[in-house]
Amino acid sequence: MQRAGRHGRQPPEGGPMENGVGQEPGTPEPAGPAAPRAPRARPRLVFHTQLAHGSPTGRIEGFTNVKELYAKIAEVFDISPTEILFCTLNTHKVDMQKLLGGQIGLEDFIFAHVRGETKEVEVTKTEDALGLTITDNGAGYAFIKRIKEGSIINRLQTVSVGDSIEAINDHTIVGCRHYEVARMLRELPRAQPFTLRLVQPKKAFDMIGQRTRTGKSPGEGRVASGKETLRLRTQGPAVLEEGPSPSEEEAARRVDDLLESYMGIRDSDLASTMVEAAKGSSSVAQLAQGLDSVLGEFAFPQEFVAEVWAAVCHPKGDKE
Repeated sequence: MQRAGRHGRQPPEGGPMENGVGQEPGTPEPAGPAAPRAPRARPRLVFHTQLAHGSPTGRIEGFTNVKELYAKIAEVFDISPTEILFCTLNTHKVDMQKLLGGQIGLEDFIFAHVRGETKEVEVTKTEDALGLTITDNGAGYAFIKRIKEGSIINRLQTVSVGDSIEAINDHTIVGCRHYEVARMLRELPRAQPFTLRLVQPKKAFDMIGQRTRTGKSPGEGRVASGKETLRLRTQGPAVLEEGPSPSEEEAARRVDDLLESYMGIRDSDLASTMVEAAKGSSSVAQLAQGLDSVLGEFAFPQEFVAEVWAAVCHPKGDKE
């Protein structure tokens, strides 16, 4: 697992220590030319996990992306990775503010929400917007992240935040990205009923309390800054890096709001990627070119790119 920092900070030398670094005591080095150092062992990154509806605590390590993370969790609990709808950090509740995205804090406790009951809902599109925001888990499942108050979906008592959308009019959408699902729903004709097949997360036990920190066993280390996160990659190894600054978090929130407004999706990792691209661009045109080269499948409209540029590079001029 590679180690990197937003500000180029190098880790201290030492032997391996779980979720931290340490140095085994050794004999003093003799005077004279220093002998070549043995390669430093990479620190083990071990995370604690439970099934959100209740389970013993498991320990996972050695993953670089969300699919591998789900596979590790599934292995611990002897289930199929396709049973996992999404994960939350430090709470067993269906809390979309604690949704696991592309980054995991080194002290985070991972709760996996698995498939529960399947239900079918008939919806009549009486207006253009259904009033729901879609996100996905990075492993093939799109689900409802937000429901707008007073909207068409809000009036359907059987639809809830956290429900995975498995099919639209019996056409399976498993494997589709959130923006593809949002587009399909936008393109449905008005005044014509359609059917959503939804899978709700398995219900959690009320007696399981929220966790804010992991319990460390004796001998486990801590990271010096306490702000480092594990950044998951779709390609290549995961990377340890400093957590975002308050200004970067605010810029990502603004971009995530724009994604919801323009595309009906929320994706904090995508928003962070766009913030980094905007900070490295000298103009709206350069940002558009950069986004097209790495995120061309989204086909962002020009006015959206301009608003992203304003939100990141000129936040004071951006109206709430």
